[in-house]
Amino acid sequence: MASAKEILQLDLYALLGVEEKATEKEIKKAYRQRALSCHPDKNPDNPKAAELFHQLSQALEVLTDAAARAAYDKVRAAKKQAEERTRRLDDKRKKIKLDLEARERQAEEDSQKVEEFKVSRTLEEEIARLREEGSRQLQEEQRLIREQIQREREGRLHTHSDAPQQCNTPKLKLKWKCKKDDDTNGGYSQDFLQRLLQKYGDVLNIVISSKKKGSAVVEFATVRAAELACKNEVGLTENPLKIVWLEGQPEAAPTAPSHMTPGMFTPSQNPLSSERDYESLVLMRMRQAAERQRLIEQMQKEDEEET
Repeated sequence: MASAKEILQLDLYALLGVEEKATEKEIKKAYRQRALSCHPDKNPDNPKAAELFHQLSQALEVLTDAAARAAYDKVRAAKKQAEERTRRLDDKRKKIKLDLEARERQAEEDSQKVEEFKVSRTLEEEIARLREEGSRQLQEEQRLIREQIQREREGRLHTHSDAPQQCNTPKLKLKWKCKKDDDTNGGYSQDFLQRLLQKYGDVLNIVISSKKKGSAVVEFATVRAAELACKNEVGLTENPLKIVWLEGQPEAAPTAPSHMTPGMFTPSQNPLSSERDYESLVLMRMRQAAERQRLIEQMQKEDEEET
């Protein structure tokens, strides 16, 4: 017979497939059914059949003997109680561990909240300090902004008051020979005229008549540039230009008194002063598109009058 330690490793009731309160008759019946099914003679190819048959025999011996069964049941019950205590202890330890982890998380969250509160409090204090110490800087910056806005407003008013003078920009009218069916427009395209005239100064607009070939209006940035172009430009040798003033022609300068020698100038005739006058007539780039449209309409009107 196996030792008590080996028997306690087995669940004899489960091995026979009976309840713990089974009678001796029920135990013997269960034994016969199980033993017949696993008898070594019936299972020669199953090496575990003999071992199972031996365990069933041990179960029968213990459970059909009242004293042995009582001792087995007592030890088995004590073992179950120990397992239950271990399970409860494990559950308690698990709960303690979970509680500890929860407290640690809560403590960490509380610490973070305290730190966030300190940082927030520090930020609020710094903002309050900046408001007190920086108020003068803020007021100064706002004053400068108001002054800049005022200057811009005055500049716009000044620009509007000068508008009539600026509209009278120097413009020349150009004419050349061109047949109606000439696609080259007599050799004068807008790009060619731009290259031809820009050597005298900035050219703001060039409008070639779309109704009447051989005609264009050119707007210069300065009177000086328009004067030089009107006086010196001849255009193509085989198809010369005829250039006349359209707008902005300067008045003829008075002749110098006889007592003045060549090269002497009165203050009103100072070349530097004249140059400043020319520069003051430079158009603002913002109105170029509007002025170009006006030139187109003016040329269309002139073309209609000539036809």
